[in-house]
Amino acid sequence: MGALWLALLLVLLFFHLGLLAWVIFEHFLTTDVPAALQHRIKFRILHCVFLYFVTLGSILEKLHICSMPKFFRFFQDHAFSRRDPALKITNLRFGTIRVRLYQPKAESSKPRRGILFFHGGGGMFGGLDCFYTVCCFLARETDSVLLAVGYRMYPDHGVLTMGQDSLNASVYFMKNLKNYGVDPNRVLVCGESIGGTLATVIAQAFVNKSPFLPDSFMDLSDLPRIRAQILIYPFLQALNFQLPSHQQNQNIPFLKRKLILNYTCSIMDINQTWKDAIWKGEFVPPEIWKKYQKWLSDENIPKKFKKRNYRPVTHRTFNEAAYLEASRLCHVKHSPLTADDEVIAQLPETFILSCEYDLVRDDSILYKKRLEDHGVPVTWYHVEDGFHASLILFDKKPFSFPCSVEIMNAVVSYIKGIH
Repeated sequence: MGALWLALLLVLLFFHLGLLAWVIFEHFLTTDVPAALQHRIKFRILHCVFLYFVTLGSILEKLHICSMPKFFRFFQDHAFSRRDPALKITNLRFGTIRVRLYQPKAESSKPRRGILFFHGGGGMFGGLDCFYTVCCFLARETDSVLLAVGYRMYPDHGVLTMGQDSLNASVYFMKNLKNYGVDPNRVLVCGESIGGTLATVIAQAFVNKSPFLPDSFMDLSDLPRIRAQILIYPFLQALNFQLPSHQQNQNIPFLKRKLILNYTCSIMDINQTWKDAIWKGEFVPPEIWKKYQKWLSDENIPKKFKKRNYRPVTHRTFNEAAYLEASRLCHVKHSPLTADDEVIAQLPETFILSCEYDLVRDDSILYKKRLEDHGVPVTWYHVEDGFHASLILFDKKPFSFPCSVEIMNAVVSYIKGIH
């Protein structure tokens, strides 16, 4: 029996060593690490760790043991957790939606600022536990009541469920602000990555009808207005994947071209064989591109962002079969940057944060211009050495980066300025 256990341990050891070797090989073969990025060796190590758990999760999924997203979320949720004695933290349910309420324990002479927070993770990763310390820091440092929304995710649910959960939780919170000690004139929506997408759509829903639910859904006009939206490197459009940042940063972790196309197809239930057509924009009909070109064109990107490895696209081929498969990407609920002018003009004050080495950097730049063109006050913060998903690392020593701390401090500074 002892020999059997020893043999099993050796098999597991060689399996993990082989997996690690493959991950390191894939990293160096397919990954760009910008020379301007600080702590490049640490960045490489962190990406290899990320690849290791994603690959291991994919193997477990093929063996029908556990889906890759659920395996990865289990790892995320049990790493680097801690308690915050300055906050009262309560797990709640708004119907089927899990939420977590963060309230400062100190007494306040007046209602506090409220923050609706939507976590990132591409609709596959992340979660309430993963973003626990981020939410603690935001609530504590800004002396705000923060509600983190645990919307349901892939593979059990698709992108529409994420939007419905986020909107339903937001409506419930806004209807009960008094119960949570929140000032109805100081409610912010805040999101990171795809959470920034959800925050954008929620802000638009509160000045318009919801893009997620039927037209018979309740009128949102009787609810308090959202004071500001905070968008941290959000994903805002799925029609133009040939912008400068998509070309320049397609092989830079942690949102590489392969990753964003795989996950977009997965959570949108699009056959993976259409990934190349989506990347090239072949699924967008000429009439739709003509309508949205004025908002999505690279002409709206400042010249300084085009200097690094960018080739303008001069011709787009339309593939009708690709459109029939991926047409839902053209809808405003998946590309909120294309919302009507009437909606954009009514949006609240906005803080947008972008990172230089981020595939979706230009989404933020384009949305900034759309908002400013309609008179919406915008504060834009650009992190020159930042990369996608770096926020979550702000306190994850030894894996924290200077840009992670910079992002968190910039968000906190902006929130504290909301009176």
